[in-house]
Parts: sequence; C-alpha cells; structure tokens
Amino acid sequence: MSVLENITSEDAIALEEKHGAHNYHPLPVVLSRGEGVHVWDVEGKKYYDFLSAYSAVNQGHCHPKIVDAMVQQAKTLSLTSRAFYNDMLGKYEKYATETFHFDKLLPMNTGAEAVETALKICRKWAYEKKGIPENQAQIVVCENNFHGRTTTIISFSNDSVARENFGPFTEGFIKIEYDNLAALEHALEGNKNIAGFLVEPIQGEAGVYVPSEGYLSTAKALCEKHNVLFIADEVQTGIARTGRLLATCGNCSCSDKHCSGMPETKPDILILGKALSGGAYPVSAVLANDDIMNVIRPGNHGSTFGGNPIASAVGMAALEVVKEEKLARNASELGELFRDELNDFIPGCDLVTSVRGKGLLNAILINDTQDSSTAWDICMALKANGLLAKPTHGNIIRFAPPLVMTKEELLDCVGIIKRTLAEFKR
Repeated sequence: MSVLENITSEDAIALEEKHGAHNYHPLPVVLSRGEGVHVWDVEGKKYYDFLSAYSAVNQGHCHPKIVDAMVQQAKTLSLTSRAFYNDMLGKYEKYATETFHFDKLLPMNTGAEAVETALKICRKWAYEKKGIPENQAQIVVCENNFHGRTTTIISFSNDSVARENFGPFTEGFIKIEYDNLAALEHALEGNKNIAGFLVEPIQGEAGVYVPSEGYLSTAKALCEKHNVLFIADEVQTGIARTGRLLATCGNCSCSDKHCSGMPETKPDILILGKALSGGAYPVSAVLANDDIMNVIRPGNHGSTFGGNPIASAVGMAALEVVKEEKLARNASELGELFRDELNDFIPGCDLVTSVRGKGLLNAILINDTQDSSTAWDICMALKANGLLAKPTHGNIIRFAPPLVMTKEELLDCVGIIKRTLAEFKR
C-alpha cells in the first residue's frame, strides 16, 4: 500500500488492530487533517477537537508560524546530537529561561523523559547539596498522579492497569493524598531524607482536580522550611492552558500585556512539554536555577534528540505564538464562560453532577459508576454531533480545546454538548 493511497476509516482501524500494539483504546474516528480548533476524518467529516492531544495543541492544529519554523529548520539542519554545538539551542534556552524566569534549561523530548530528568536532578542535588546519604533520598508524590508510564514513574502510580505485571518497581517514593497539606507536613516532619515533592498543579488525567486555594503556595513554603525541592509537573497545565502561562503563576490577570511567566509559587524545578512545541514536534524541558541545575555535569544525563535544532526552532515559535496571540487571557475568559454555561445547564440535567476546571482545562462528572459505559457512550454521541472528547477514569469527560478558540466557536461547542446531553438516552 502506497503511503499516499487513500484509506477508509474502517481500513485504517483494521491496520492498527493487526499491526500495532494494543496499548490504547481510541474513539473510532480516523483523523487525517487539522487546522486551528478543527480536525477532519478521512471521509471528510469536520469536528471540533476538545482534547487538543492532551493539551499539546494549545496553539491550534498546524499553526502556520510553528509549522514554518519547523519546515525551514528541517531544510537547514535537523540533528547534530549533543556531540557538537548547534546554532539554535542556545537561542532557545535563552528565550525559554527568560520567559519562565529560571537560570538553566535541560532539553528533552517527551513529558515522561522530562519527569525522569527532574527526578534525577532532584536526587543528585539531595546527595551533593543537602547531604542525604547515598541511595537514601526519597521523593514525596501524590496519590492519583499521572506523570507518565516509564518503569520509575509507574512505581509511584495508583493506576493498577499501568502497573500490573510491570514490576519490580523503583523504590524511594512516598505517596500522600493530593490537596492535603497536613499529609505533606507529616511526610516532611522528622524525615531528613526527603529530597523533593513532585506535584501536578492540577491533576489532569485523574479528572481535572483543582486543589484548594493556597495549596501550592503553602506546599512550597513547607518544602522551603524543610530544605526540600518543590517540583511542578506542568507538562499538561503549562503554556497557558489554565488561563495563565503556568498554573503556578498565582492570580495574574493575563491581560493585554500577557502573563509575565513569573510564578507566584515558583517551583525549584519546572517540568514542561506538550504545548512547548504546539504539538508539532516532541519537545520537553526541565528548568531550574544554577544552584540546582549545576549538579548535572557531562556524562550524567543526555538524549540524542534532546535540544536538536528543529526542536529549538519549534519551541521558540510555540512560545512566541502564546505571547503574541494572548492565549493565556483567551483561555481564562473562555474557560470562565464555559463553566458558567454548563453550571447553568447542569441543574436540569440528571446526567451531569458537576463541572470543574481552570482556564480551558475542564471536566464534567457523569452521574454513573466508574465501571459504566455512560461517559464513553456520551463521547460517541458527541462525536456523531461533531465534537471529539474522551472519558478519563470511567465517568469523567475532559474538555480541553485549543486555546485559539473564539467565543463564537466555544458557544457553538457548548450548544453541541448541551444538546447531546439533553438527547442522550442511557
């Protein structure tokens, strides 16, 4: 079969079923084109994308500035590895560190790689700077977290499907309840071997759980008190998704001057990915100041593709788009409108118990058990009506459209969601 040969949805699904590993359970839609907030399937049907590749496509599908940067760099120099310098990486590192107010950036490719990198940096800092005995460092994490699916990361996951038959697991992690400051304080008190606290500012995969007001700032203060590194995994929540450049930015307005990027609760280590490339190319990064990042020396860590010229060009273009198009402000305003509209609708709908979120990262809780098919069936009905979303944890539907969405488009989508829920029959 030629790579240019037309293919039906049925054929494409059959090919993946036969020749691909079955590590995903996608909605039965085969996409072939995307632009802005829309995607089209191979038969030409148009949909609103309300998942944004798990927030990787914040800047919209195939944003011309990002694509142009990628294509032009690919025509010039694509990869050198870090065996040599290239003329793009330093520019990207300078731009990104100035944007997020850190001294140093360590470039990687995927979110999971960036999380693994942050864990390594934290541990090395603990041994060399804090004085924890070798191989005794522990990192506090939260229950129901999602940081990736590498062996180390699933070692501290609650997801039984992700963990089953993949042991033995990596030791050195303490799990506590999310949004529970007393539990964090208890974990830190009297344990001088704690190196860091790894947390998602909003737990996305768990169902868009937004913590209590002041949780992040107080958690950071507790970490400072006990000389523990505060590590923020903003792979999904970062790059304007929550109405701020970073979810840890506090109460900035993201007005016409756009968010400065200076976190109110500044992490000691910041983890970014997904929309750092606008979905055009795998780009992730770990940022920290010199007193932490300088524990990494030649030979300690690396990546063949991390920091390659294409990734560097794409990363700069993606961040420029967020600033130039004021996407943080747009996410803040449209997210508030989205929740207001659904909160007005929910009292008359027995299918949905609540809506929650921040910016354009939102979810609705379906009034059924986690093992039911109701949320999946609703997503199938939404698909039929021209909107793509997917359940998480059985009875939660996450809604995260590209941040380039207009008010008119958002209201059109709200109308689709309301009509679908009103017409849905269990």
